Parts: sequence; C-alpha cells; structure tokens
Amino acid sequence: MYDPIGGRVMDSHTIIRSLYPEVVVIRGDGAFDASGNPVTLDQTKVDAEVARLQAEYDSQAYARNRQ
Repeated sequence: MYDPIGGRVMDSHTIIRSLYPEVVVIRGDGAFDASGNPVTLDQTKVDAEVARLQAEYDSQAYARNRQ
C-alpha cells in the first residue's frame, strides 16, 4: 500500500495508528495504549481505510506515470 500523499509505503501499523491515535504498540494481532491496555480494533474500519487510501493512490496513476 502506498501513501498517496507522501508516496511512501504504508503498512497496516501506520493505518492503525492513524485511526487509533492512542495506540503506541502493535504486537501480532494486538494493539496497546501507553499503559499497556489493549485497544479494540474494528477490522471493518481498517479495511475501509486501506481501500480508501488505495483508491486515492490508484486515481492518481495517470499523474504519476505522465512523462
């Protein structure tokens, strides 16, 4: 997944942290706040954000590929 704004690769951790700013640690399938408490992630929200960012990136293909 590419960041449509910065052009860098975005991973699921970056997306989770953007949706859940309280998350400071991601281990395996778990996300935790600064106190070590688990943060419940909504996979539907994560998937929707991935799809949104991918669609935005894909929509700019012409501009990126233009010589």
